Amino acid sequence: METLQFKCTYYKKTESELTPTEQLLVGEAKKATDRSYSPYSRFCVGAAVLLDDGTIVLGSNQENSSFPQGQCAERTAVFYANSQYPDKTVTAICVAARSADGGFIPRPISPCGGCRQVLSETEDRQKSPVKILLYGTEGIYIIESVKHLLPISFDESYM
Repeated sequence: METLQFKCTYYKKTESELTPTEQLLVGEAKKATDRSYSPYSRFCVGAAVLLDDGTIVLGSNQENSSFPQGQCAERTAVFYANSQYPDKTVTAICVAARSADGGFIPRPISPCGGCRQVLSETEDRQKSPVKILLYGTEGIYIIESVKHLLPISFDESYM
């Protein structure tokens, strides 16, 4: 038997330690939570995608009473960016969430498995990494590539 290991390096920063562009992206992700349609979970998630020309595209989670027909904030933003700006590269995404009481969550929120797969394919398609910023009031996690969150991803080589 061979033992293999995954290693993920990520950074935890305060908002004041972020670059001005990263601070803007965090602010936009937080604002995007206001656009969430989440009457069932009351868990409002916002995502802000940064494109290589500086454009920022927002997305929010969109629930539906016919579960699981809703959509996560990350996929909403990435799919919109890909459909409206097909020739642009996604360079970063920030995710933020507010709980049912209306306050931002302390611990940074992480994308679900489906969103990780979509971000992984985005990296593969554009042949460049997507920096991920995960916002929480206790700090912001910075991950240089979704490959760190999804090290064994499904891709076209399996088909």
